Amino acid sequence: MEEQAMQDKRIIKYGRVVVKIGTSSLIHPATGKVNLQTIERLAYTLSALNNQGAQVVLVSSGAIGVGLDRMHLTARPEAIAQQQALAAIGQMELMNLYTQRFSDYGTQVGQLLLTHDVFDYPLSKQHALDTFNALLDQGVVPIVNENDSVATDELDHHTTFGDNDQLSAMVATLIGADTLIVLSDIDGLFDKDPNKFADAHLLHEVEHLSASVIMGAGGTSTRFGTGGMVTKLRAAERMLAGGGQMVLANGADPRIVLRILAGERLGTWFGHRELEDAVNGN
Repeated sequence: MEEQAMQDKRIIKYGRVVVKIGTSSLIHPATGKVNLQTIERLAYTLSALNNQGAQVVLVSSGAIGVGLDRMHLTARPEAIAQQQALAAIGQMELMNLYTQRFSDYGTQVGQLLLTHDVFDYPLSKQHALDTFNALLDQGVVPIVNENDSVATDELDHHTTFGDNDQLSAMVATLIGADTLIVLSDIDGLFDKDPNKFADAHLLHEVEHLSASVIMGAGGTSTRFGTGGMVTKLRAAERMLAGGGQMVLANGADPRIVLRILAGERLGTWFGHRELEDAVNGN
């Protein structure tokens, strides 16, 4: 029985780990209010990892969602300028919450707001990497978001990532993270839409993303977020191409991250089997 339990464990490296949490996990869907319990548990989890010696980066959505709550609005305005104004308000509120909660556990955080251009130009990309390394080497948890107040696809520059799933994968590959964990309002990748088919099955491991799997994925699940399953699969594809691994799991309780890194078979693991075998010494 003990041998079987060991075989059921995943082997996940996490010298450096990126955790991405979506707006759907940070905002109560019924009320549009900030989910303070999620933020508290997230701060505890990442602080615990930091205390263990892991280098942790948090990619956090939620600026516009928090801005909507702060301004007592129930839906995103259509005008881009108004969305960007909400992002400016919400980002400050979100960072205040993170700073307070992480401080409760003695963890210092720092903020990085990025646009796609940072990754497009070698010099700015290197500066970003240097900043990440400096923060991580000092035991600081960088909290990353897209700079929504200035990033827009209507500008001449390629400023937007489109979603924070892509941003998290780009950050993970930039800093050489071993693992990306994406927390959302879903349990993982299913063989068919679980909202439509009662016999849908969770896929525990995925080593190859076919075009049909990506094309068959659905869109965003809430009115607050911008991502969906397609964007998560593209993030997984980027991690696989870079030789890394990604776990997609339900972020209702962010403490699930500790269980995932302990090897529990939760969510969907995207990786190369030979990578896990090498880590396991097989």
